[in-house]
Order: sequence, then structure tokens, then C-alpha cells
Amino acid sequence: MSYRAISLAAIAACLVAPASAQSVPDEIAPEIETDPAVVTANAALDAAPVFDGHNDVPIQLRSRFDNQINDFDFADTTGTGDTHPQGRVMHTDLARLAEGKVGAQYWSVYVPVSISEPEAVQMTMEQIDVTKRLIARYPGSLSYVETADQLESAMADGKVASMLGMEGGHSIGSSLAVLRQMYALGARYMTITHSANTPWADSATDDPEHGGLNEFGTDVIREMNRIGMLVDLSHVSEEAMHDALDVAKAPVIFSHSGVRALNGHARNVPDSVLARLPENGGVVMVVGLPGFLNDERRQWYAERQAEEARQNSLFLGQPDVVAAAMAEWDGANSEPQTMVSHMADHIDHIKNTIGVEYIGIGADFDGMPTGPIGMEDAAGYPALFAELARRGYSQVELELISSRNAIRVLRQAERYSASVSDMLPIESLLPKEQNAD
Repeated sequence: MSYRAISLAAIAACLVAPASAQSVPDEIAPEIETDPAVVTANAALDAAPVFDGHNDVPIQLRSRFDNQINDFDFADTTGTGDTHPQGRVMHTDLARLAEGKVGAQYWSVYVPVSISEPEAVQMTMEQIDVTKRLIARYPGSLSYVETADQLESAMADGKVASMLGMEGGHSIGSSLAVLRQMYALGARYMTITHSANTPWADSATDDPEHGGLNEFGTDVIREMNRIGMLVDLSHVSEEAMHDALDVAKAPVIFSHSGVRALNGHARNVPDSVLARLPENGGVVMVVGLPGFLNDERRQWYAERQAEEARQNSLFLGQPDVVAAAMAEWDGANSEPQTMVSHMADHIDHIKNTIGVEYIGIGADFDGMPTGPIGMEDAAGYPALFAELARRGYSQVELELISSRNAIRVLRQAERYSASVSDMLPIESLLPKEQNAD
């Protein structure tokens, strides 16, 4: 059956009609927004603030501050350039979340794939700890939540409802018991892989090893559905996406992905997978990372990597010569600009292919160098929604994209879990020969 549970007409019927216009004093009239697209975007975001699928502040807390945050000021992080090797300022703080009209956020408790699985389990728990501590330090602005009801209540109170998502299946150490305990600690989605394969699932950016998911991997999906943890298919191979959809009984998410029809990066969602989302009810939370949006930018980066490899081959052991050559190449080959319009193009493609009910936003702030021009940091969401309004998106459609679709998916996963509450936990073990750790 289809999970198309919310119709555009039903949401339109619930919208409160605006009050009749009142006269405005002449001295403040110039401050009133007159751009119809901006008016529509702001109205949508006021009614349904953004529920973003992926933000990497937690790993910034580790890499910049070693998770020592008692003196960290999350109200304003615009002065954090000196805490990064390349001088990058953090994308996110309370002020910019408010300016961006963010009402809910999945905070990513990401850990690197380069460490062993036991280390990943420990580090993930440490990232859960530091994220919960950060949220608790700002009770007037942030609210830790674990359910859709709690999320909507926090949003209604004007706080950023804060949920946790694990980025990478290595975080469970190939153990369903650890998966269940991560859920108990608050993780409400898990990205099945990150940039490398796990012993039970193939990554989009690693050499295929399992042909998608192996038998244990399909049991991971089943157990996630049973306990109510969302299955996140960003980062996984196309085969693993299909394998997960074959098994899933609850909607899936793509927490931060674009579409491959517009940008051929392996991290993006192919149309063959998009076509299956209406039946599953899942949502693609469109990413803001320029290399996943603008295919010209992707091609430029590939050419730059090739040139750097060529220079390193020509001038072995002469890094200064290579650096000078690359500086010359960069001067002659400027990086193509990626705009908010590129992000809107990906949203357009999903809407035109399967419908607006399957679109969300997962910008990936603080997990990339910068967002697109016009949406460089967490303050930029209104610019994207104004661009969509200029393309003819209605307020109802914008509300679906901003948060209503994402909340619907979360609620449906909870309902499925409740419907199988009498099901025993899955006790499958990964075959010992497959677990190198």
C-alpha cells in the first residue's frame, strides 16, 4: 500500500486564513516585505519551521574542542575560525538557527569509518553525551526530544526540537544488541553506511562487497523497523538502497542527499530508487553540499584531482613545486559557483518525478566547507524557500518540504513499531568470518 497519508488539499484546509489587513503607519511601511515569494516563504516557515535532517555540530565539538564544551558559546559561533585548521567558521549557532527559522534538527553523532568498530561504539556514545549536554545547556532555545509528539510540542513552544541520528552502521559494531541500546540512548535514525562498507552493507563510495545488504544487513533493517529507528539510506550503494526498500515496513529517509539525475555523484539518489518512495512513504532530505548539487562543480573537482595527481607524479618529493603548479591551475580554472537555485533544481526534480510529499531538507551544515551561495550557513533556509516560491511552490507545498513530510515519516515509523510491539527482538549474529574486528 502507499504511505501517501497527507494530501495537499487536507493541509490546505487546515491553514488558518490570514487576518484582514490593517493600516500601517507611514513611517514603518518601507520595512514591510513586498516580494510575494518572500512573503509566501516566510508564512510557510512560520507555520511549519524547518525540520533539518542532518547537522554535524557534534563532530565539530570533538574536532575543535575535544568535547570540552563547558566554556563553549553556542549562542554565537561566528568567531570560531581560529578553532579550525583552514579557518572555517562554524555554520550553526542559536542566532542563525533562529534566523533560518529552524524548528527541529537531527544532530548527527558521526564518527569516522577509519577506526575499529569497538572504538566507533565508544566514540558514538561520547558524541551522544556531548550533544545531550549541549542541548541541556540551552533550555530556553533547544529541547531534547525522542518522539514526534515531543518534537511538535517543542516546536510549538518556539524551541529547536533536537533529535539524534547516527551516521554510519559501524557505530553499532555489527551488533543488534548495540543497535537497541543506541536507540535507548536516543538515536532515532541510523545511516546504514558512511564512506566505507560495513561488514553487512555496501557504501556508495567503496568497492562493492556484499551486493547491497547481506543477510545480517537485512536483519538490521528489520530490527530498526521493529524498534522504531528510521533507516537512513544516504551514503549507501544503489543496490543497498533497493535491498533496504525490499525489506522495510516503515518509511525510510535520505538524511542528506541530492538526486543523481542532476548530479552523477554516487552519494545521490538514482531515479530507480526515487520511483519506489511513494510506495514506501519515505523522504529525500535534499543536501546543500555544492559537490552533490552542481554537476559542473563535480566535474571541476575531478579535473583538479587528476591534475594534482599528474603534478605529484611529475614532481615526486617536490611538494613546493606541486603547490605552485596547483596554484597556477586554480588561477586558470576557477571553481564553478553553486547557488541556492541548484539546490532548488534537485527539489524540482523530486517533485516532478514522484511528488512534493517525498521531499525534505538535510543541509549538512558543519559537515562541509560551505553551503551554496545564498545559503552558506544555518541562517540561509528562507532564501531557499523564497527561491521555491518564485518557482510557483504554494505555501502548502513549502510547509510539506520544510517539516511536515519529515514529521509524517517519523510518526509512521513510530506507529509501525507500536503495531509490532509483541514481536521478539531479532537475535541474528554476524558470521564470525565476516567480522574482521
